[in-house]
Amino acid sequence: MALKISIKETEFGVGDRVRVVQRIKDGDKNREAVFEGMVIGIKGREPGKTFLVRRIGEAGVGIERIFPVNLPTIDRITVVKRGTEGVKRSKLYYTREKAPTEIEMIFKKAGSRIKSGTKTN
Repeated sequence: MALKISIKETEFGVGDRVRVVQRIKDGDKNREAVFEGMVIGIKGREPGKTFLVRRIGEAGVGIERIFPVNLPTIDRITVVKRGTEGVKRSKLYYTREKAPTEIEMIFKKAGSRIKSGTKTN
């Protein structure tokens, strides 16, 4: 139940918005496929560790992709936006049923809880 992971000198965690760039060989050309979304889970141990990224596509349909850590086609990973430090769950599966504004409200409450120093169980 990891909350953070490090791939190619980039450290990110559950709740972060990341951009994963894959280099795909298309015949004799190479192209880049970009997938940007929120990390909602990290699963497994080395060498079979994976992370799950979710984004909202066309017409509000959620799209999820599972990326193995040791996938050779991953070119680079950049953190677009850091998540809140107050996230206490290692899997954010509950965000599947929530609207993006509701998710932001949850993170905002967690952030204010951390800043004020109060803990709730």
